[in-house]
Parts: sequence; C-alpha cells; structure tokens
Amino acid sequence: MISTRQSYDQDLATLREDLLHMGVVVTNAIDKAVESLAKRNVSLAKQIMDGDDVIDDMQVDIEDKCMVLIARQQPMARDLRIIGTGLKITTDLERVGDHAFDIAKIAVDLNGKELIKPLVDIPRMAKMSQTMLKDALEAYINLDIVLAEQVCAADDEVDQLNQQLFRELLTYMMEDHRTISQATQLILVARSLERVADHATNIAEWVIYLVTGQRMRKK
Repeated sequence: MISTRQSYDQDLATLREDLLHMGVVVTNAIDKAVESLAKRNVSLAKQIMDGDDVIDDMQVDIEDKCMVLIARQQPMARDLRIIGTGLKITTDLERVGDHAFDIAKIAVDLNGKELIKPLVDIPRMAKMSQTMLKDALEAYINLDIVLAEQVCAADDEVDQLNQQLFRELLTYMMEDHRTISQATQLILVARSLERVADHATNIAEWVIYLVTGQRMRKK
C-alpha cells in the first residue's frame, strides 16, 4: 500500500515531469518559429500558431495540479517552494510560447517578401536563448544552482546581440525608408528572442530560490 507521503512525492515528481515536457514543447516552438522565418515556410509557421492553444492548456493543467496539491497537502517550507516555483515556471514557459506565436506570425506576414538582410544574428539569438531555456529546466530538474547561475550570466550576451542587431536594422531604416516595415518586424523578432532569454533567466532564479530559499534577482 502506498503511503500518503509516497503518493505526495509521486505527485511532485509528476509536476516536475509536466514542467519539463512543457519546456520541451515551447523550446521546439521557438526553434520551429525561427525556422519558418528563415525558410519562409508559412505552413510551419501556422502549425506553431495553431499549437499555442496546446501550450496554454498545459499551463492550465499544471496550475490546476499545483492548486490541488496546495489544497490537499497544505505543504510547508521546501515542499511549498517546489509547488510555488512550479506555478512561476509554467507562467514563464507559457510566455515563451507566446513569443513563438509572435515570431511565427511575422514569418507569415513576410511570406513572399525578399529579406533586407541574411538572417544570421536572429538564428544565433534563437540558439542562445533555447540553450538557456534548456539549461534552466535542467537546473530545475537537478536542483543545480551552479547551472542556474550560468544561465543568469548568459543573459548579458543575448542582450548585447539584441542591441547590436537593433542598431544594424536602425541603420537600414535610416538609409532606405522602404526597409522600415520589415526592419521593424525583424526588431520585434529579436526582441521576442531576448525576452525568451529573460524568461529562462527567471526560471534559473526560481531554481536558486527553490534550493536556497533566497530570492535572487539579476542586476
């Protein structure tokens, strides 16, 4: 017979598995959204947009499980932090899904239009932000503070690349007004990827809180 504590531990393990699965889904969504932009693949972009509801449903399901655990178990101390960070992390993951949707929508909008510049920095930003997100989730699963701190430190590089791309695209707009519309859209894509890195950083900070009980905000 499974004890109450064993059942509770299984529920907590399931919560972590659900968060990891949601993380994989949103990370893949970002990857495919950028791919749809780079390859001008409208069909793929629309798949990402249609899949946003699935991500939203995942968030609701995880939130419901967290609330049930709180109501039934009345957790204290570390157990409460596990559930509380689960609620926070699923919110960050859902927002990453929103950014994937936004990038895919821009990919659809730019269909049939020649890009004003080769996509070099945007795929690079996407790779960096995805790595941060994967590492943040790994840190959560393994309660790895060192890895979480590395994720927080990596955010500066993404910020710098975003600023560099912004300045480059601004130069395009100043030199040729016909590029303004597309350059603005590419700036929004870069901004979305920068925000993905921010959400990965948020998750990493919640991992640090989960393990130490101390709130740490990146300066």
